[in-house]
Amino acid sequence: MAANMQDVLETTLPGLGYELVDLELARNGLVRVFIDKEGGINVTDCVTVSHHLERLFIVEGVNYERLEVSSPGLDRPIVKAADFVRFAGQVVKVKLRLPLPDKRKKLVGVLLGLENDVVRVEVDGQELSLPQSQIDKVRLEPQF
Repeated sequence: MAANMQDVLETTLPGLGYELVDLELARNGLVRVFIDKEGGINVTDCVTVSHHLERLFIVEGVNYERLEVSSPGLDRPIVKAADFVRFAGQVVKVKLRLPLPDKRKKLVGVLLGLENDVVRVEVDGQELSLPQSQIDKVRLEPQF
């Protein structure tokens, strides 16, 4: 169901002027949809998308208990290949599935990009090449 819902959202949201950033499905019937647009998201955007998705889910026969629509936040997840290009040069936090030889599972560094399913990150002046299959999460690290 997640793949089907992802497809439905990726075809629907751009028509409304939004980008699907991420989708989370919880066991208790909770559907979380993270959206973005040029200039950022506000409460009105979330309400607009929520109302639209409620009607869409009825038409598509999607069963859910609760729907949450929100901004990805300052620590936006980097998920799609286009995200790795768009946010290259930004500071990111990387959480690995398995630790590196030096036992680290969490890294903070500058995102250099994505090539052939390998994420390149500069950490402490050293360029690391991390296969996407070994990465649990990549998020922007807010800089203040």
